[in-house]
Amino acid sequence: MFELKYLTPSAWTDAVLADFDTFLQDHAAAEKKASGMALSMLSHYPDRRKLVKAMTDLALEELIHFKQVLKLLLDRDVNLGDDKKDTYVKQLRALFRNGSEVFLMDRLLVAGVIEARGHERFSLVAEALPQGKEKEFYVAIAKSEEKHKNLFVELAYEYFPKETVDERLEEILIAEAEICAKLPFRAALH
Repeated sequence: MFELKYLTPSAWTDAVLADFDTFLQDHAAAEKKASGMALSMLSHYPDRRKLVKAMTDLALEELIHFKQVLKLLLDRDVNLGDDKKDTYVKQLRALFRNGSEVFLMDRLLVAGVIEARGHERFSLVAEALPQGKEKEFYVAIAKSEEKHKNLFVELAYEYFPKETVDERLEEILIAEAEICAKLPFRAALH
């Protein structure tokens, strides 16, 4: 449906594999936050039925993903980590415009771009991991993130003119590429 404008270099994957336990802790936190974000959206827009249904399903799916990552952590005898502020997400949220309609559009599109970045990076992790349950999990989770990326853009098309959505999505993709290019490579999703 759309493509990211910045491709994550292999140095990011190297940083993840060098400290995979920390990456798993960060991934668990990201899934937990994604579930909360979906619940927040359905609470803020109860009159948007398609959004409410989609976000209900998404909140449950993200919580299942959290549980799956938690199992991987526990299997490795690693505790759940503390939630940390995500500079990437914070910078993307700074793109939100004021005004209820444009704010909703921006929330949807930023969420779609975050899911697209998750798809890209989880795919890189899946490619780099040796055969086994962790590799299989990251193959599956990457596919799931791709579905989510498309879901958010489809919801934007549901509520706003396609041309307007496409123009704003392009602006957000350019900004996201600039943000990603400045992020340090570490054992974290972003």
